[in-house]
Amino acid sequence: MRLATWNVNSLRSRIDRVEAFLARHDVDVLALQETKARLDQLPLMGLQSAGYEVAAAGVNQWNGVAVISRVGLDDVEVGFPEQPGWGEEGEPEARAIGATCGGVRVWSLYVPNGRKVDDPHYAYKLDWLARLREAARGWAETPTALVGDWNIAPRDEDVFDIAQFKTSTHVTPPERAAFQGFLDDGYADLARPFTPEPDSYTYWDYYRQRFERNRGMRIDFLLGSPALAARTTGAFVDRDERAGKGASDHAPVVVDLAD
Repeated sequence: MRLATWNVNSLRSRIDRVEAFLARHDVDVLALQETKARLDQLPLMGLQSAGYEVAAAGVNQWNGVAVISRVGLDDVEVGFPEQPGWGEEGEPEARAIGATCGGVRVWSLYVPNGRKVDDPHYAYKLDWLARLREAARGWAETPTALVGDWNIAPRDEDVFDIAQFKTSTHVTPPERAAFQGFLDDGYADLARPFTPEPDSYTYWDYYRQRFERNRGMRIDFLLGSPALAARTTGAFVDRDERAGKGASDHAPVVVDLAD
């Protein structure tokens, strides 16, 4: 199975890129984040004609997650147990969707950004991660992939200049500890062993030619349960998808799993 994750930053704007990416790399399952649309707003005919099924959750222009699969799409679940909400209503946002694809439970995750360390959104981010970890502990004994935009750079080398981030979110000790918690529970970073620096970044801000100067961050990850980690045979970051007009600010990350 070839499994990928991509913060596409609007599926409606980049459907042509998504269709071409799936065909070019022969991807079986693609988890998307920031789809920025409801299911009924998504242009799915091309994907469906290519043999893919789609499960998605979203509300207009905010957030949104999806799983696209040509190896089955069963037991779709929007949101994980006890997922916290945000805003005045406290409703869970469209940040998590799970589906079983070819025997693998795939969760497409868009972790809250956190904004600033003293912002309520930062506390929400840490709570969201803690609740996800509680749920994920119960999934670790089966083939499970927790994939998506984690909005965390777990190591100093995962940002182009750690000194510039010393007072920012994404690299704070609590965020890094939250990410490490999943590893402590047995999940493994499936792509890191195959994607060494300096080509491991997955996100480059549109600001001041960050991509062209390779001033990026590694914040998109595929974490796999032990059974899944044992099947991993390779991985790569498709940096070409960050280049050119109309690109997302994230690049897809692709992992190969043996049968």
